[in-house]
Amino acid sequence: MKFNYDVLIIGGGHAGCEAACASANMGAKTCLITMDMNKIAQMSCNPAIGGIAKGQIVREIDALGGQMGLVTDATSIQFRMLNVGKGPAMWSPRSQCDRGKFIWEWRRHLDATENLDVWQDQAEELLVENLAGNSDTKVRAIGVRTIWGAELYAKCIVVTAGTFLNGLMHIGRKMVPGGRIAEPAVTHFTESITRHGVNSARMKTGTPVRIDKRSVHFEDMELQPGENRMYQFSYMNKAGALKQLPCWTVNTNAEVHEVLRSGLADSPLYNGQIQSIGPRYCPSIETKLVTFPDREKHPLFLEPEGEDTNEMYLNGFSSSLPMDVQIAALKKIPAFRDLKVYRPGYAIEYDFFDPTQLSHSLESKIISNLFMAGQVNGTTGYEEAGGQGTLAGINAALKAGLDSEPFKPFILHRDEAYIGVLIDDLVTKGVDEPYRMFTSRAEYRILLRQDDADARLTEKSYELGLAKRDRYEWWMKKKEHIEEIETFCQNFAIKPKLINSALEAVGTTPLQYGCKLIDLVNRPQLNLANLSEMIPALKEVLDRPSNRREEIAEAAEIRMKYKGYIERERMVAEKMHRLENIKIKGHFNYEELQGLSTECRQKLMKIQPETLAQASRIPGVSPSDINVLLVLMGR
Repeated sequence: MKFNYDVLIIGGGHAGCEAACASANMGAKTCLITMDMNKIAQMSCNPAIGGIAKGQIVREIDALGGQMGLVTDATSIQFRMLNVGKGPAMWSPRSQCDRGKFIWEWRRHLDATENLDVWQDQAEELLVENLAGNSDTKVRAIGVRTIWGAELYAKCIVVTAGTFLNGLMHIGRKMVPGGRIAEPAVTHFTESITRHGVNSARMKTGTPVRIDKRSVHFEDMELQPGENRMYQFSYMNKAGALKQLPCWTVNTNAEVHEVLRSGLADSPLYNGQIQSIGPRYCPSIETKLVTFPDREKHPLFLEPEGEDTNEMYLNGFSSSLPMDVQIAALKKIPAFRDLKVYRPGYAIEYDFFDPTQLSHSLESKIISNLFMAGQVNGTTGYEEAGGQGTLAGINAALKAGLDSEPFKPFILHRDEAYIGVLIDDLVTKGVDEPYRMFTSRAEYRILLRQDDADARLTEKSYELGLAKRDRYEWWMKKKEHIEEIETFCQNFAIKPKLINSALEAVGTTPLQYGCKLIDLVNRPQLNLANLSEMIPALKEVLDRPSNRREEIAEAAEIRMKYKGYIERERMVAEKMHRLENIKIKGHFNYEELQGLSTECRQKLMKIQPETLAQASRIPGVSPSDINVLLVLMGR
């Protein structure tokens, strides 16, 4: 049986769901192929969305018209803003979610998306056709054949297969093929791609034990409540409706470590069973013991899986040790002395494809019309996957809509979005371990704050046709209100005698002379909230009718307090854009350029950067090499 579409999405995880919605919402006739419709966007590991830099990505997905923020807000059971003790460039929203409701909320969004079909099946082979002439690629992806014999054809294919490609799970010395616990691995599909010259390799990730909360002694743990203020991810949402639940913290101890060490001989990570590399920033508990042998304890975080379940997630205890070792070790913690578990932790190895073989549109440089997103590109994390999926879905829809015009991809630069940083790092530098986003990876993080994702991206997305009219109009209203607050603060005159007593009450120096309100806003002890209690006219401006007053006031305040830093960073970014405008792909035979270092020639030949700016970010390409290329471009 044969089906025809504009865009096919292979895999119903976070990348696949965002790609499918983006493509369909842009008008492309889209089909999402998934093995199990009841596990759409499954949170395979931690039942949480967001975190350091990851929360910024979720805000960016939402600003682009994506769904992750909407789904998270509707299923949130605890919301926290991380790093609030630091500057706003570091603030990162994070939400615990109800795992089961998260899936069904995603199903609701998919079912409500026009132009989108869902086909429950398993992809087995990528279908391609040979290209004649002087095309950069020799083959073009045209469809997929499934294990049940269905053939689905499309103008563009997006592969978002997660950890399922030749997945192999490990618990102690026991190995079972699978893409996730109790779900089969996808065999043969990797080979149908690599036979055309695409390079693949193996990575490893893991997940912790799941605990029955009825067996936990919570009196021996430290409570970790959420925040009273109702933050949200999506700019379009109202406050969440689910019951807010706390988390708990506890530490391992010497007895726990002794039991864990006794099982290291049977650990797949240390007996040679697992050869691939795992995530550096989310190590297993056995890796922590080996890497930090002098540490007497390691923190663990017990997190609810939902408001109606006894299942809990033990963050910090990812492991592939034998199940009896995992359970025996945990019982040495007083809070877990009567422990019962639903299943032990396990590790999984899976195939990924070298992301340097992709362009910034996430299209393969080797197989035309084939896009890739998510863990198949060597990343880890729901948010990183969702960001890639959004861009891959956009670009697949754009290319599928073309007849003869040149493909002009939608690309986000490093000063425009964390998603842009993520994709540029992948296609320029590649990966040798699962890639995780951090604020430290972004050189323009003052420009990429969580509070201004809509300012950076909503108008771009609206021009694409992805962000809808209601989202665009909400942003324009918010923009107008922010500018009104800024203008008021810049122009409103303050007289010392009318405000000095109030300033002294909050512990800041009284005024000797009159000033503008913005001068007070820029004092570290003051903010718009406490100033509005002193100045009724300001309160009136802040209270202009809006469903997100606190968010708008916060955005305006950050723009005023950090104006100098923001402008300086924008100047630096604009200088780099000059190099972004210098196209070098196809201009040089790097092998013949003896003025470049050997390492530089090798890296440039492999990556084939589009611009001089991308070339400058390739490891092994020095500033002197860039100067050589600049001179040659001048000639």
